[in-house]
Amino acid sequence: MLDIAFTGTGDAAQIPVWGCGCTACVRAKNITTFKRKPAGLSITSPKGVTLIDAGRNDLADCFSVEQISRIILTHFHMDHVQGLFHLRWSEHGRKIPVYRPDDPIGCDDLYKHPGIFEFQKPFRELDTIVWDDFALTALPLNHSKPTLGYLLEYGGNRLAYICDTAGLPVVTKDFLKNKRIDYLILDCAEPPSSKIMYNHNDLNSALEIIQQLAPTKTWLTHISHRFEHWLLHNPNTLPDNIQIAQDGMRIQLIPSRTYGCL
Repeated sequence: MLDIAFTGTGDAAQIPVWGCGCTACVRAKNITTFKRKPAGLSITSPKGVTLIDAGRNDLADCFSVEQISRIILTHFHMDHVQGLFHLRWSEHGRKIPVYRPDDPIGCDDLYKHPGIFEFQKPFRELDTIVWDDFALTALPLNHSKPTLGYLLEYGGNRLAYICDTAGLPVVTKDFLKNKRIDYLILDCAEPPSSKIMYNHNDLNSALEIIQQLAPTKTWLTHISHRFEHWLLHNPNTLPDNIQIAQDGMRIQLIPSRTYGCL
């Protein structure tokens, strides 16, 4: 079994946004379960914990050095890598592999001073790597830095993690349509908009992707306070097979094309 947890479901500003008095931010200030930290996942298997992105600054409080088997980065914007900056100085003695898109710049001095982290050869478009616990394929996305989504395959289950994108490149859309994915975790940062989206999906863009890929179940993530505010004032607008992810929510994959969500 794979246990997949949302370590965060927010955008770079997180929720509550500092100094904001919107409905979503006020609710999150008063009820901590509605707070949103930077978007990311943890994937726990008998082999250890795999992190997809490391945007939280409290990762040391969540995981021990021994637990982390690998880290997979979607891209090098700060809200997806800032948790690495202090963790890299660990004196534990072991190295943790970090998988990444082909971004020669990266973020600040992480390449120059990686510390405990070993940056692996960059993924190329549609590269697949097979580990003992699951297989992973790199999916190019539309964003302002080189960015990848990932298709995770385990025991007959196919789950796509698509974060930080505006629409999908043709190569990614065609690949996922041919794969017939079961589950989708999808960027939806903004409420419905008539504007062209450049870095993140609005709800209209997200629904178009869902219609194209036709997964059994979709969780929306990378939620901004603007979208959260809109949702509070437009309840019951999403189909039953589309759910707004929350920090700490868990998805369990077992080798039979079934899932459980806690």
